[in-house]
Amino acid sequence: MTLPRHHLELLAPARDAEIGREAILHGADAVYIGGPSFGARNKAENTVADIAGLVAFAHRYGARIFATVNTILHDSELELARALIHQLYDAGVDALIVQDMGILELDIPPIALHASTQCDIRTVEKAQFLGEVGFSQLVLARELTIPQIREMRAAVSADVPLEYFIHGALCVAFSGNCYISEAHTGRSANRGGCSQECRLPYTLEDAQGRVVAFDKHLLSMKDNNQSANLRALIDAGIRSFKIEGRYKDMSYVKNVTAHYRQLLDEILEARPDLAAASHGRSRFTFTPDPDKTFNRQSTDYFATGRKTDIGAFDAPVHVGRTVGTVTRVAADWFEVSPHEPETRMANGDGLTWMHKREVKGTQVNVATAIGDVWRVSPNQGLRELEAAGLKPGVVLSRNRDHAWENALGKKSAERRIDVALRLEETADGFALQVRDETGACGTATVVLPHESAQSADRATATLRDNLAKLGTTIFSATEIDIAWTAPWFVPASTANALRRDAIAALEVDRAARLARWTRRAATVPPVPYPATSLSYLANVYNQAARDFYAKHGVTMIDAAYEAHEEGGEVPLMVTKHCLRFSFNLCPKQAKGVQGVQGQVRAEPMTLISGGDRLTLKFDCKPCEMHVMGKMRSHILRAPPPSSVPIVASPLKFYARRPATETA
Repeated sequence: MTLPRHHLELLAPARDAEIGREAILHGADAVYIGGPSFGARNKAENTVADIAGLVAFAHRYGARIFATVNTILHDSELELARALIHQLYDAGVDALIVQDMGILELDIPPIALHASTQCDIRTVEKAQFLGEVGFSQLVLARELTIPQIREMRAAVSADVPLEYFIHGALCVAFSGNCYISEAHTGRSANRGGCSQECRLPYTLEDAQGRVVAFDKHLLSMKDNNQSANLRALIDAGIRSFKIEGRYKDMSYVKNVTAHYRQLLDEILEARPDLAAASHGRSRFTFTPDPDKTFNRQSTDYFATGRKTDIGAFDAPVHVGRTVGTVTRVAADWFEVSPHEPETRMANGDGLTWMHKREVKGTQVNVATAIGDVWRVSPNQGLRELEAAGLKPGVVLSRNRDHAWENALGKKSAERRIDVALRLEETADGFALQVRDETGACGTATVVLPHESAQSADRATATLRDNLAKLGTTIFSATEIDIAWTAPWFVPASTANALRRDAIAALEVDRAARLARWTRRAATVPPVPYPATSLSYLANVYNQAARDFYAKHGVTMIDAAYEAHEEGGEVPLMVTKHCLRFSFNLCPKQAKGVQGVQGQVRAEPMTLISGGDRLTLKFDCKPCEMHVMGKMRSHILRAPPPSSVPIVASPLKFYARRPATETA
């Protein structure tokens, strides 16, 4: 069993269980979180006990918890991973997000498996294959266009939901095909240790050594924002909408989750054929605004076609939203003319501006409204700020809205499930039935003499008030029906006891109705993999993964990059982002444009950062750029610490085989 076809799932990230709870309160239908090891964010780990507590909290709302076990595994780690998966299953986790195909060969419980975006699902053939080998949900490559998603949906089994990233940081490389971190720092992105080499400044040179771009963040992408494309994504077949951010803080998760909850609820109001994947409605004490939390500006990437403005070349930091222009600088303050009359500034705000290709900034100590302008006393000396470019005419942005963040720092959402209550007479007392929006029901009865009320109107009103007191529960009464032949006297203590018992019974019924998802059965006999050979780009790092691919007809399997010794030049990154295109040097752009043809003979191009030189090669047919570098040997680090005992694996890793052209 998996996500029903008519359900829309808002999937939020959680660095820890506390953030996971807030994500659910702010409208998430599901949350993904890392366990004690083997997650692709190795600084966002959690104990199994903490995850079990989050599972119990989520299931009360019909929400699901997915655990990430999405690194590639060395043979010595397979038994540890197998034991951890059993623990996560026992903790009630609903599904695992995995990358390593070796996991499908292990003796694990029948837990649902989701294919991570690290699996690099960007072709119809790959998606079809993964849907046939036991995966219950596919996390598609972020580079796909909406027409490509539609094509994939038509080809993949209808009972395998498709998941797509709708917000957050973008990896410039196809996920799973980036080895720059491993090559330069020894920290493998496929093993949870990405050092974010893509956010560093680079200089780009052409074949003659001429500088095309100097000291810019040429591999840094703007942040993903699909707010405007949700309806098109739904029509294309996406059912799970994923927010990136397992390293992000509480305010980011609250704000972005609430933002997309509101957008999806608007769609659900207009589309009765669709439904939310969990229960209840969230109400917020703040106005969600994704521009107010960390972002590198936004792009919808390739969803609606290739664009020229996807890069965050100038600054891979949060610049914030434009707030006003500096009009005057004095000895210990400066004045800002806001661009919008309703703009208010506050003590503690963060202000930024650009100076010589760098983001500069200061914090507001005191902000005072003086007529139509704001006088700002900063927490730095004005001479220092003037040296950093602060002067009249400079446009300021606000990357920290202190008042808004204060609101997020407090209780900022409440999530309630609507229920209808009905009180009826029985032969010897009363019965209270509580039914929720899903049809789950709880009933409580009491033996009580039918004593006539002194005031009919007062008795009915008081009883309604007592039955409606659901404030300490997750429920909200939308309908209270009192079905009696005459107004009876029902003591407040009796009404309260009936309500508590009926709600407790409702919770039990709700829990019983939440069917556990199970692993999807693989097709028998095993379906063939779309290719018969695999290069290091397939990330085969253990014998179990090798056995998996061999079972599916692959005859030539190269070892993962992390298993290689020193070698020649190979793609350290494969990306849809093309620097030739970004700087108008693409032959497709130049075709037929007079005076431009000569500029396209710029390759080989080179990226330079410190002592590292990376050659760029361009594959124009699929519009891809390969960032080339030396194959460097990998030293296996000790498996991550865990309370799960490590049992030596009897499996032996194969020696490296020759690389092939396909992955």
